[in-house]
Amino acid sequence: MQEEPARPAAPAAPTTPEIPEAEAVSRETADGPEAPDAAAPPAEDAAVPAEEAGRRRRRGRTALLITAAAALGLVAGTCTGVLVQADREPTKLPPLSQAALAHGTGKAPKPLSADQDRRVRTEGDLRELLLKKPRGAEDVDWLDSSDGWMDVATYAGTFGNPQREFEYLLRSEFRRAAVTAWEVDGAYSVEIRLIQYRQEEVLGARDASASGQYYAGEGGVDNGEISGTGDGRVYVYDRPVAGLEDAVFPYQAEAHARRGDILMEVWMSGAKRIDKKMITSLAERQMERL
Repeated sequence: MQEEPARPAAPAAPTTPEIPEAEAVSRETADGPEAPDAAAPPAEDAAVPAEEAGRRRRRGRTALLITAAAALGLVAGTCTGVLVQADREPTKLPPLSQAALAHGTGKAPKPLSADQDRRVRTEGDLRELLLKKPRGAEDVDWLDSSDGWMDVATYAGTFGNPQREFEYLLRSEFRRAAVTAWEVDGAYSVEIRLIQYRQEEVLGARDASASGQYYAGEGGVDNGEISGTGDGRVYVYDRPVAGLEDAVFPYQAEAHARRGDILMEVWMSGAKRIDKKMITSLAERQMERL
């Protein structure tokens, strides 16, 4: 009989390769001494912190990226719009002139009368709107030389501070002034002024009337309204004017009112106290002519 061939030997169990003693010492020195097996954490628990640490991000980084992207988008869009607009041809503007208008047919309307259009009266000779001298009254000497007109320098000279008043009149757009005056039986004198302003940028007549009334109403004065004027008033002094006690006419009364661009001033001086009804009636008749 033939002999059964020998079976191959079973593979030996794997064995851990031996580490030389010198190499083991060097690894222990580099990695540090190994902790005891009891203190080592389980493998599963150690994996969780490592995974969370890998997912953690720095705070604010996403917001900064979004803001930077938005800013870049705006800049890019603006630049693109400028380039697109630069390549386009300029838009032509419509012509400034308009088509010719057809002329109306028929007769032109008649101009307004003086009763309907106040400027028909006030744009003419301002002296014609002044009250006429009553019968029996005497002319004053200085009126002949003035020819019924007062320029800005002459009118400013009737105030206490002519230089300051001159500058004020220029700012108030003074245009012209007409004046008339008379004297009655040596008892009293009358002076009426009509001052016209341009009133292009300021309401000169309104401001001047308010200013005259303000200074006239200081102490010892009886005042009253001028009917038909809205805000016109008369002022009668109960005592002689300071500094004029020895004058022929020491008592004084005045009236201030306005209509449109014209200021009216009435000045009366008398040897006795001026009658309030007399100056009021005089002021009302003068305003009716305006």
